[in-house]
Amino acid sequence: MNKKYDVAAVGNALVDIEFTVSDEFLKNYQIEKGLMTLVDEERQTLLMQKINTKTTKMQCGGSAANTIIALSQFGGTGYYCCKVADDELGRFFVEDLSDAGVDNSLTGNSLEKGITGKCLVMVTEDAERTMNTFLGITQNFSTKDLNEFAIKDAKYLYLEGYLVTSENGKEAMLQAKRIAEQAGTKVSLTFSDPSMVKYFKAAFDDIIGPSVDLLFSNEEEAKLFTGKDNLLEAREELKKAANHFVITQGKNGAMIYDGDTFIDIEPYPIKAIDSNGAGDMFAGAFLYGITNGHSYASSGKLASMASSKIVGQFGPRLEWHDAKKILNRLHP
Repeated sequence: MNKKYDVAAVGNALVDIEFTVSDEFLKNYQIEKGLMTLVDEERQTLLMQKINTKTTKMQCGGSAANTIIALSQFGGTGYYCCKVADDELGRFFVEDLSDAGVDNSLTGNSLEKGITGKCLVMVTEDAERTMNTFLGITQNFSTKDLNEFAIKDAKYLYLEGYLVTSENGKEAMLQAKRIAEQAGTKVSLTFSDPSMVKYFKAAFDDIIGPSVDLLFSNEEEAKLFTGKDNLLEAREELKKAANHFVITQGKNGAMIYDGDTFIDIEPYPIKAIDSNGAGDMFAGAFLYGITNGHSYASSGKLASMASSKIVGQFGPRLEWHDAKKILNRLHP
């Protein structure tokens, strides 16, 4: 069956504002390193006032946006269901997302009054990313913000794990999954962050239900979700939750379960500058691969190349020519 979109994504729309900071800064302001923490606008504003803004990089983002933009940069077709406000940052988000070639639920709609969500991405010298997020209007994302037709007309639905933090977000994920399953659209899910798995495991159990077609996880998330200390045991347990899955392992590459066997994906060593967006990029490149005729192994190799490129630069997005170079490297 021919479908218009390779992937329809559902997630929190945030303007990512990325800075470099010191470990001392994180310690002084009692920020938990390496995790995503939800904060109120007052706290976020305070941190922005204290950070050196000379190193700022701003883009439309949030995890699912980064992934669907990555898919688009490799030549895939994507749609994004999301919510921003009718303010300066909201209009910036709409323009940036559309410029990236992603169809979305914001185009042509009158945006609501409110405050667009922002994510402060603080990158330390060891390339670790720490996020403090004020959700703003995206915390009201609900079933009415879904585009049923786009989900039905996609090969894959991609659900961002960060949505589990609100009841309305969780219900939107469940509804999107129901729409997809009824239309023969495969369902993929990302855990998004270890803190999501740690505090919202029951919600993930509800969303996964009997299983999902494809699950994206990192090593820590896999262990937390399965309750296993050993990765080999965790990956066996994950077979109960997903027909296929990817476990990213940072500098050690990744492992993929293709429904039958495990495939080890080699890393591409690079000097790490900024790990922000590496997992999102891996998911976007991998989804591009499997929806455009590539094998799981080939898609994993593409995703590994792309995510290593992201780790070696500042910011979560490739330049368009870099995406083409990576594709040409894989298929000369």
